[in-house]
Amino acid sequence: MSAHLSYEESKKLVFKGLILLGVITLIEVFIALIGNGHIISGFRLPKYIMYPMMIGFSMYKAYFIVYEFMHMRYEVKSLAMAVLLPMTLLIWAMIAFFSEGNKWFDYKNYVRTKNKVEVKTSIQPQGAVKPSTTYEIQDVH
Repeated sequence: MSAHLSYEESKKLVFKGLILLGVITLIEVFIALIGNGHIISGFRLPKYIMYPMMIGFSMYKAYFIVYEFMHMRYEVKSLAMAVLLPMTLLIWAMIAFFSEGNKWFDYKNYVRTKNKVEVKTSIQPQGAVKPSTTYEIQDVH
């Protein structure tokens, strides 16, 4: 446990935290605007660079808020682990569910492409070559 801070020290600490969070948020917004080509016309950041940066800054902000403003810094180690372990399991579950949903989406598109029926007309005028027509079966649901 840490010693209690005076009102003025606490106030300074809160404002430092708010300024830090504000600066990080502005950096995130700037990365998003540059990455999508809104600041420099024609320049885009690749997604494999932009997305990890945005995720990293957001995770740092979440860590800082929990650590400082929710007073996790001042708690015993076992309580901090009791909070952090379920959070990591929640992140793992989100990744697993998104991956599973993407797989189902891919399967549905695969089935949709396999359900296309090609129809060829057998009676054609003499000498005319008519291309085959592809019809797609529409989903009822």
